[in-house]
Amino acid sequence: MMNKYFAICPRGLETLLQDELAALGAAELKTTHGGVHFSGDWALCYRANLESRLATRVLWHLVTGPYTREDDIYRLAVRQLWPNHFSVANTFRVVTTAIKCPLKSLDFVTLRVKDAVCDRFREDLGERPNVDTRHADVSVHVFLSENTCTLYLDTSGLPLWQRGFRRASVDAPVKENLAAGILRLSGWQPGTPLIDPMCGSGTFLLEAVQIALDRAPGLDRHFAFERLKKFDNESWLAIRAAALARVKQPESLAISGSDQDERAVRAARRNLEEAGFSAWVRVEQADLLELAAPAQAGTLIANPPYGERLGEAEALAAFYPKLGSALKKRWAGWNCFFFTADLRLPKLMGLKPSRKTPLYNGPLECRLFEIRVVAGSNRKA
Repeated sequence: MMNKYFAICPRGLETLLQDELAALGAAELKTTHGGVHFSGDWALCYRANLESRLATRVLWHLVTGPYTREDDIYRLAVRQLWPNHFSVANTFRVVTTAIKCPLKSLDFVTLRVKDAVCDRFREDLGERPNVDTRHADVSVHVFLSENTCTLYLDTSGLPLWQRGFRRASVDAPVKENLAAGILRLSGWQPGTPLIDPMCGSGTFLLEAVQIALDRAPGLDRHFAFERLKKFDNESWLAIRAAALARVKQPESLAISGSDQDERAVRAARRNLEEAGFSAWVRVEQADLLELAAPAQAGTLIANPPYGERLGEAEALAAFYPKLGSALKKRWAGWNCFFFTADLRLPKLMGLKPSRKTPLYNGPLECRLFEIRVVAGSNRKA
């Protein structure tokens, strides 16, 4: 049976997600802001949740219909056979998002859809499921455009960037699916030396190891589709077993990290240990301005602080020229990628980026700057 789905992702990664889903066997792919529409069977839904490094969640499309007021949305929702999708014993919640919606209150829309689901259960079964707005078993997603309403069921549960093993965190970490997208955009391939010299809690390192091991990012977690009535446990176990069987066990990986903050080094080491990856990644306490390149060539990826407060911005304005000098002095031959919301970075570093890729870290507009460091000067005489 072919279903329609919508996979959400960080803005800027839509085309990469489309390619990823196509490789998994998805059909009828179409990108839009913040995600990709696609179609496939339930096995594809299971694989997309298990294998996607870039998606935030995968939603199963139920119905789309026109509306002018809240009652139209209620009627659309109450006609759906909710008891065929999940059990009355499951808790549920309703999540509403909108673009150019003319209605005054999205909270009221959420309430009307909740009423519709409960009314349908009462009519068919004589009882209704309980609502849990924080830890629901099932999530109904409502998306409103200017004149259409679309209803989805979430097949993911917790966001897919929650891989299941990052325990320790430091301030403002990059989410795992965005980190995986940045690694993809960098062109890094396993076997090429990779370093994150501002590693924080180690997100880039964790994602890189999983890519190098060909390890599906969802192997250590559960998904919301396991609670739906159409769930095929036998099919899911076979898909998961196949993913587990292909995980590689190399002797060594040229992946390393460092940070000048001792807290961050401890957090990164703990997360690598929890994930079972500590044997492959070395993390040390070091200042990037003093750090020597671990090889003649490779890929450097860093997420420097953004300096959103005035004092921080001034400190970074003094730091960037020193960083540019350190790169030219010690990192010739390396491809360096800096992910930041501070658009002053390349100019103050004194290095011209060869590529600037717009990305979003949540609502924050950022850039991924690619800087190829060569020996001597890039300038023509």
